[in-house]
Amino acid sequence: MKVILLEDVKTLGKKGQVVNVNDGYARNFIIPKKLGLEATSKNLNDLKLQKANEEKRAKEQLEAAQAFGKQLEAGKVTLSIKTGEGGKTFGSVSSKEIAAAVKEQLGYDLDKKKIQLKEGIKTLGVHNVPVKLHAKVTAELKVEVTEA
Repeated sequence: MKVILLEDVKTLGKKGQVVNVNDGYARNFIIPKKLGLEATSKNLNDLKLQKANEEKRAKEQLEAAQAFGKQLEAGKVTLSIKTGEGGKTFGSVSSKEIAAAVKEQLGYDLDKKKIQLKEGIKTLGVHNVPVKLHAKVTAELKVEVTEA
């Protein structure tokens, strides 16, 4: 019997796959536990439509992330930090402060976890900070650090 898997089954396959199993295994285990459906023409068509819808949604999310990335790259954020004699800075600029400045200056809600800052910015000047917006989209945000 052919079965469409609704969830990942360890020994059979991943969600959305069509697999061939024994009739008893399908009737007594897979279908009652809602791990799969019998592969009728209606169910196969529903699966095809669902996959097409998921692909469309993923494409829209990718396009939205690319558009937002272009907006971020066009913008610039300015932060000020205390400095001592000789231009030495006290402390550093963190991803939390950058996210707050983006919201305040550019008006975008940006999660601090998406800002890929290896360590805090401890020098004055303009820095390019990578921001991961999507699995395939990483934008460069310009952050200018000035003397307070």
